[in-house]
Amino acid sequence: MPARLGRKSVTHQKGRRILKLLFLLLPVLFAGDYCWTLWGKEALQTTLAVPEAEHKSTGTSLVWHDPKRQELQEKEAHMSAAVEQFVQAVSKVLEDNHIRGEKRENVLHFTRDAFEKVLKIYTWMPDWALKSLGATIDVQRTSKSYGGKDAKKWWIFPLFSFAKHPETILQPSISPGDCWAFRGSQGHVVIRLPVKIWPAAFTIWHISRAVSPSGEVSSAPKEFAVSGVDEDKAETLLGLFTYDVDGMIAQTFHVQKEPPKTFRHIRLEVRSNWGNPEYTCIYRVQVHGQIEKPQEFIKHE
Repeated sequence: MPARLGRKSVTHQKGRRILKLLFLLLPVLFAGDYCWTLWGKEALQTTLAVPEAEHKSTGTSLVWHDPKRQELQEKEAHMSAAVEQFVQAVSKVLEDNHIRGEKRENVLHFTRDAFEKVLKIYTWMPDWALKSLGATIDVQRTSKSYGGKDAKKWWIFPLFSFAKHPETILQPSISPGDCWAFRGSQGHVVIRLPVKIWPAAFTIWHISRAVSPSGEVSSAPKEFAVSGVDEDKAETLLGLFTYDVDGMIAQTFHVQKEPPKTFRHIRLEVRSNWGNPEYTCIYRVQVHGQIEKPQEFIKHE
């Protein structure tokens, strides 16, 4: 009996390791398709929102719609097929490691549920805080980057500094260590969007314990505030939120009150983290909302 239990324990540990590897490779598998689909879908929606008369004045063409729509549909179909393949792969791993019955069904249910939530974020909630769309960081109003305890030793060779630029949070990569860090548990960043929007929600990303090299994620942000910032630097609080370090790596928070106007600058203020006294690390910030004037974005493009 002890030998059988030992084999079962080893088998389950092996299964968990394989599942962790699959989920670690997941962002790499979908990053390109997600970003492309996100940009293409929003551009299509933006173009469709502009009356035909305005297309003539901005130099855009409605002929652009059909091929782009078909291409987007093909991309979405490809992603859906890839999701099914991934779920099947998880099912095969569970079967090979003798994880059956209710436990197996629960794992598959949670896997599919996680995919649906991620797809909902990317498909139906455009991200305006993307560097590829033109979003930038207002460095003058952003906390200084933190490069680690040994950062001072590199003052002679600044190119070897470990500090990541704040623009790191405007890019889709969420590989371990590929984040923007600031000293301590309190800091802030101001994001300049490519156009003014009516902010509706914000998504914060951090890696999970499963893929963290140290096995812990105490540097993740915990309590934070988000505000819209006017050109004269006056701030309008849009909500106070808490990132759950035991939840999904991407967590979306909706504004807690309707914004009184549109904003081009969004300020994220981290007020605490999950216990790391040295630094706080943010992997990605997404800003969702409706554009104020679609034709301005078309001109920008």
